[in-house]
Amino acid sequence: MRNLIVDKEQWKSIPLLHVYDETMDEQTPVVIFLHGFLSAKEHNLHYAYQFVQQGVRVILPDALMHGERSNQLTEDQMNFNFWKIVLKSVEEVHTIYEELKLKNLAGNKVGIAGTSMGGIVTSGCLAIYPWIETAGICMGTTSYTKLALHQVEDLKQKGVTFPLSEEQQTGLLQMLQKFDMEQHEDLWANKPIIFWHGERDTVVPYHMSRDYVEQLEKEKKAEHITYLAEQKAGHAVSRNGILQVTQFMAHCLA
Repeated sequence: MRNLIVDKEQWKSIPLLHVYDETMDEQTPVVIFLHGFLSAKEHNLHYAYQFVQQGVRVILPDALMHGERSNQLTEDQMNFNFWKIVLKSVEEVHTIYEELKLKNLAGNKVGIAGTSMGGIVTSGCLAIYPWIETAGICMGTTSYTKLALHQVEDLKQKGVTFPLSEEQQTGLLQMLQKFDMEQHEDLWANKPIIFWHGERDTVVPYHMSRDYVEQLEKEKKAEHITYLAEQKAGHAVSRNGILQVTQFMAHCLA
C-alpha cells in the first residue's frame, strides 16, 4: 500500500492539492481531477487515494468561486455564474497542464476527470485540447448547448427570472458551441473515455450523455467509450463507480 503525500500548493492563481507518493517521478502519469458545483478540491481526495494506489499522480484544483476561492455568493448567484465558472475551469485545466510541463511532472500521459460540474468541464476540455490521453466524465454532459437550454427551461418552470435577455442567451449558446464535445468528435474519437451516470439523476439528467453515446454505438463509433449507468443511483457516484472509473483511467495511463 502506498503512503499518500498531500501538498497544498498554488499554481499561478489556482489553489490546488497535489497528491502523490514518494516512489513517483517525472515519468508518472497524471490525472487532473475536477470537483462539482458548490464543492471543493478536498472533497475528492477519495478519488485521489484510488488513483495514487494505482500509480497515478493527482492534481485537485479549486474552481473559480469555490473552496479557497469562495466569495460568499448565494446559491442563486452561483447558479447564474455557472457557465462563467465552467469556462474558466476549462481554461485553467490548460494552465495546470502547462505548469506540469514546467515542473517536469507531465509524465508521458495526462488524463482529465471530474464529477458533475467537473465532468462537464472534462467534456469541454475534450472538445479543444488534443493532449488529453484519457477522460472520466461522471454525471456530466456531452453538449454544453443542450445543458444550457435545459437549465433555462428548468428555471422558467420554477418561476425564476433568467438574468439574460434573449439576445444574450443566443450569444451564450453560440459561445458554448465551441466546447460541445458532440461537435468535435475528430479530437477525441480514438481516446479511451469512461462515463458514469445515475439513471435517477435530476441535476444533470442521464440522457444528457447517454443519448449521444447510444447514437455513437449505433454508428459503430464507440469502440473507445465505456458507459456505466446505475439504475437506482441519483446525483452521487457510487463506490463501485469510483472504483471502475479510477481503474479504467489508471489502466489507460499505464
